[in-house]
Amino acid sequence: MSRSDTIQKIEKNKIIVITRGIYGEELLRLSEALYEGGIRAFEITYDPADPNTLDTIKKNVEALDAKFQGKLLLGVGTVLNREQVRNAKEAGAKFIVSPNFSRAVVEETLEQELVSMPGAMTPTEICEADEAGADFIKLFPAGTLGLKYCKDIYAPLHHVKYIATVGVTEETFRQYLEIGFAGAGISSMLVDKKLRAEGNYAELTERARRFTAIAEAFS
Repeated sequence: MSRSDTIQKIEKNKIIVITRGIYGEELLRLSEALYEGGIRAFEITYDPADPNTLDTIKKNVEALDAKFQGKLLLGVGTVLNREQVRNAKEAGAKFIVSPNFSRAVVEETLEQELVSMPGAMTPTEICEADEAGADFIKLFPAGTLGLKYCKDIYAPLHHVKYIATVGVTEETFRQYLEIGFAGAGISSMLVDKKLRAEGNYAELTERARRFTAIAEAFS
């Protein structure tokens, strides 16, 4: 899959599920439930506090890739350095997400022919990331900053493609898309720890369907 294909898929589907600390069979079960609900992109995040995070993430991305055979777009998040980019590429990831803007990470991502999605909050960070060649800007933390901030940022800087993250609900997801955002990274609503502990994956599937329906209304 080319970079342009990945970009088009992200723009079309508008939803990236963010998983943090979910591995092995639990990750596979979650991915099955959300895929059934229409989710087509997953971000599996590094844990900077885990010395084995490179191996852990690589194994889990490879497992998902083997299971879905390209039907689920896979990316790696919390990418902070060049080595992590290369590790993600080897595992089969197609896009790279960071909580911050690092020119080195963006450069390595593009060199590896992956899609770049650095995090940014201020106008300066957004412009610097865009000038470095980022394909999308992860506006972080959008939920904390609030909808008015998102609107105010978008008004003068609407030439970039924004992905909102943190605290995205069905209501705010629709609002971000109405502003003109390309999509959102969704975590708690679609990876709900309590529902997973209860084995209630059917509810997660239903939530995925509702989010997907919102995305389809803006396609």
